[in-house]
Amino acid sequence: MNNVIAVKNLVKKYKDLKAVNNISFEVVKGEIFGLLGENGAGKTTTLEMIEGLRKPTSGTIKVLGLATKKEMDKIKEKIGVQLQSSAYYNYLSLKEILELFGEFYGKDVDALKLLEMVGLISKANSYVGKLSGGQKQRFSIIASLVNDPEIVFLDEPTTGLDPLARRNLWELIAKIKEQGKTIILTTHYLEEAEVLCDRVAIMEKGRILKIGETHKLIESSKDPYKISFYAPKIDRNTIKELENMGNLSNLGGKTNHFEMRLKSQSLLNSAISIIHKFSPESLTVGRSTLEDLFIELTGKRIEE
Repeated sequence: MNNVIAVKNLVKKYKDLKAVNNISFEVVKGEIFGLLGENGAGKTTTLEMIEGLRKPTSGTIKVLGLATKKEMDKIKEKIGVQLQSSAYYNYLSLKEILELFGEFYGKDVDALKLLEMVGLISKANSYVGKLSGGQKQRFSIIASLVNDPEIVFLDEPTTGLDPLARRNLWELIAKIKEQGKTIILTTHYLEEAEVLCDRVAIMEKGRILKIGETHKLIESSKDPYKISFYAPKIDRNTIKELENMGNLSNLGGKTNHFEMRLKSQSLLNSAISIIHKFSPESLTVGRSTLEDLFIELTGKRIEE
C-alpha cells in the first residue's frame, strides 16, 4: 500500500488535558480518509499537527515521506489546506485572491478554470463577503487547490450548510478525488462520512476507538441488521418474542412504531415473518449505519 501520511504515537497535551492521546494511523494515496467524532474529540487538533499549524507534544508524523519536524517547508508545497474558518482579503475579487495565492507558490493559476469547477465563474469579480454560505465553502476548497496539491485537508467542510449545499459540496469533493488527489477530512456528520470516505477513524476524547474501511466497520457492528416498522395492533406476547430475538425499542418514543437491531440474517428473516402477521402499515429493512456503530462504541449519539 502506498501511504502518503503516517502518524505514529501522536500526543498533544495542554497542561493536564490530552487533546490527542497516543494515536496512530496511515492514509493511503488516492483515498478519502475521514476523522469522525463529536466536537472536542481531537479531530481538528490532529489535522492541524499534520498540516504543521500545531506542534505535537510527542510522536511522529510523515507526509509524503517527509518528517513534519524537519521538512515542513517542503510539505507545504505539496498540500492544500481548507480551514474551518477562513479570512480573505475584503477588497480583492475571487479571481484576484486565487491569482495572489498562486503567486505565493510561484504558480501561474488559471483562476477562471478553478471557479468554473465549482460553479462560481459568474462570481469571478465579486468579493467573498457577497457570497452565500455554500459559495464561501466551495471557494475555500478551490483556494486550497491553487498549488495543485497531492493531499487536500478539509476541516468540517460542510458545517453550517443546508442539506442541498452540503450535497453539492460532496460532489465537489468527489471530483477532487477523481483528479487523483488524496483527501483527509474531519466531520461530525455521520452520513457525510459514510457517503464520502473510503476509510474512517472514529475518535472520542483524543483517542481512536476504531479505524478501517467504512463498509467493513459498519459490518462489524454487533447488530448489523435493522428493521423499522409501525404496527397499530400488536400484542404484548409478540413484543416479548421479538425482544428475545434482538434489541427492540420504540422509534423516537412513538407508540407502536418500533425499531429492531438483530445479529444475523436468520434472526432478521424470523422477525420479519412474525411482524408480517400483524399487517404492519410500514416496514423498512436495512443495515446498520455509521451512526449505529458510533452509538455502539460511545454509548451516545454524536450530537450529544
